[in-house]
Amino acid sequence: MQKATLNSPQETINYFTLDNGITLITVTNQSSDVIAGRIFIKNAGARWEKRDQAGLSHLLSTVITKGTKRLSSVDIAHQVESLGASLGTDAAFDYLLLSLKTVSSDFPEILGLMAEIMRSPSFPPSEVDLEKHLTGQNIRAQQESPFNIAFSQLREAIYQDHPYSLSVLGTEATIGNLTPTDLEIYHQQYFRPDQLVISLSGRLEPQIAKEWVENAFGDWQNPLLTPPILHLPQLTPKPEKRSTRQNTQQAIVMLGYLTPGVKSSEYAAMKLLSTYLGNGLSSRLFVELREKRGLAYDVSAFYPTRLDQSNFVVYMGTAPENTAIAQEGLKTEVERLCETPLTEAELQIAKNKLLGQYALGKQANGEIAQIYGWYETLGLGIKFDLDFQEQVKRVTPEETQKVAQQYFIEPYISLVGPESAI
Repeated sequence: MQKATLNSPQETINYFTLDNGITLITVTNQSSDVIAGRIFIKNAGARWEKRDQAGLSHLLSTVITKGTKRLSSVDIAHQVESLGASLGTDAAFDYLLLSLKTVSSDFPEILGLMAEIMRSPSFPPSEVDLEKHLTGQNIRAQQESPFNIAFSQLREAIYQDHPYSLSVLGTEATIGNLTPTDLEIYHQQYFRPDQLVISLSGRLEPQIAKEWVENAFGDWQNPLLTPPILHLPQLTPKPEKRSTRQNTQQAIVMLGYLTPGVKSSEYAAMKLLSTYLGNGLSSRLFVELREKRGLAYDVSAFYPTRLDQSNFVVYMGTAPENTAIAQEGLKTEVERLCETPLTEAELQIAKNKLLGQYALGKQANGEIAQIYGWYETLGLGIKFDLDFQEQVKRVTPEETQKVAQQYFIEPYISLVGPESAI
């Protein structure tokens, strides 16, 4: 077992590597009698799925809590509710996530239950069929949302055959073909101690927390079966325009650009550009296109954190007759970043907003456990919490312009609206 300690201005973080490969991160917070945990499965998630099994990670996340070799779904629900605890699961592109929270005195019991769920799920066929049905309903609901349609066709254009091109939910066709056997194989491949990052925050002592984890997971050995090698296509920008006719009261105009992922040295600058353009009522897009020109019902920008290449998106919901003007307005504001560097004042406002919201996102134990576990899972390490903030502070106007000039060349365009708009 290896141990390390990181002291930040706000907290002390202890980092353990257990004998079977589990990474354990603990953050002591005595302000409330609650412990929150996040258990990440790294090198898993939608990014690792075969294209004809898209949605497998999400389906597993919905079914894994519905039974073990010893417990039924009712037994699990009763145990969680009797402790007043919470237990949840989620699937993302770059990882799988299991969450738990309870008062500190009950945490060993809920952690033991989570270990049993993770180590010996039963995947009852009736529960699998039910979750497949519910996922199909969710997919169909997304297909009725103009924003989701616009983002889906933009994502498909940018990422082509890459797993990021599809929704984490998969498609109705791929979900329909999945079986309990597929879930069992996936579980055998990806659920293993050397893939686990366990992040705990709350009223705990690091050494005692380590004992809890060792009691629950310490005798779990890594199987001989290893996860398949990941082969992803190389992505190069090939901008195109896609549109979908839908009889709606407003049109969705979306512009997207292929951009670097979280491990790029340009990540902080990209986050600042996204904040400057589209974060809040004082953002450039909101002020220029909604307040001054009255074009937008809704306007914003986003830049998701991704292990592989990410995407930078600006979008607007507008009256159908304003579609062409809205598209040009969005394009003009992005091109302005290439032609004119931000002023020191503009950049400082964006930094204050980004860092302020980042700090507010680390108030609760669940949020603290999430951020450190997430960074470790992405291969950035827990020190990235401080490194990212320092990187943001060091970004200059010249850097933001250089990044804009490199990536905001020609946009992918996605439109959704009535025939008169597109």
